[in-house]
Amino acid sequence: MLQNSDKNTSANDNAVFWDDSKDHGGIDTVSPFLYFSSREWEQFKADTPLTLSEDEVRRLRSLNDPVSLDEVQRIYLSLSRLLYSHVESAQSLFQQRSRFLNITGEKTPFIIGIAGSVAVGKSTTARILKELLARWPSSPKVDLVTTDGFLHSNAELENRGLMKKKGFPESYNVKEVLRFLSDIKAGKSNVHAPLYSHIHYDVLPDKFSIIDQPDILIFEGINVLQSSDIVKDGVAIPFVSDYFDFSIFIDAKKEYVENWYIERFLRLRDTAFRDPASFFHRYSQISEEEALEYGQNLWNNINLTNLRENILPTRPRADLILRKGSNHLVKQVALRKL
Repeated sequence: MLQNSDKNTSANDNAVFWDDSKDHGGIDTVSPFLYFSSREWEQFKADTPLTLSEDEVRRLRSLNDPVSLDEVQRIYLSLSRLLYSHVESAQSLFQQRSRFLNITGEKTPFIIGIAGSVAVGKSTTARILKELLARWPSSPKVDLVTTDGFLHSNAELENRGLMKKKGFPESYNVKEVLRFLSDIKAGKSNVHAPLYSHIHYDVLPDKFSIIDQPDILIFEGINVLQSSDIVKDGVAIPFVSDYFDFSIFIDAKKEYVENWYIERFLRLRDTAFRDPASFFHRYSQISEEEALEYGQNLWNNINLTNLRENILPTRPRADLILRKGSNHLVKQVALRKL
């Protein structure tokens, strides 16, 4: 596989083409992935039509994320084409299995999991994919749910002494996540997904979105590829990812993600944090230097720790990895071999 890089890639990004087989203390291993530069990956879009406009992409992208229509053409059209083939294959397999078992029933939704660090661009990727997939010729029904709503409430986190570990695996109501995904996969109608307010920095009590038998569900969250401890007696303990038909990990060097996180925090200080209802409103009232120090502490003591201990170790479990360069754009793609 060619390992050339884009002309827009920084010198630091060009130094070594990312390859998991080289990421084990210098010991080469057999990698389960195929690796592509973004230029190579773009060729796989073939004749996939571009169904988004620049204005729509601007609306879909998150704060401080520079993704553009060009990035959609370079990366996401090929990914849309790949996912289309996976969805078709899954539907065909479902029909064959139904005939084999002599059962009848609706096809089950195709579930896509998207994982990665805070500030790495998961939400933008999820929203762009949702729009692209919904515009396939078959016009599938596509829903998007984030794991934020499945966090324990702030009151519960305080009670458990976990407020400083918000976003860590133990801060989520995993039983509710599994129940939700099980109901979706079973084809149940009107499944409730709890909602979260980033303004209040808390789940919204008794507030839900209704997910009603989608063809495709995108499930996005930092720890959705987290595995459970293996039990010695062989009792089945499902992982969240057991319900995924395809999984994507958004990746970048830690120092890049740190920069994006701090930049976003400072921009929020001048925007959303100015809302008196915001949980972080007090940080819009202090100096930029004080806000910078607070944001840096949040990164060092919470988000970086979560990335190292819980998020990054799940990267090899993904079916596809999008690795971003220092400019926040995807530079390299890894696709799991069949």
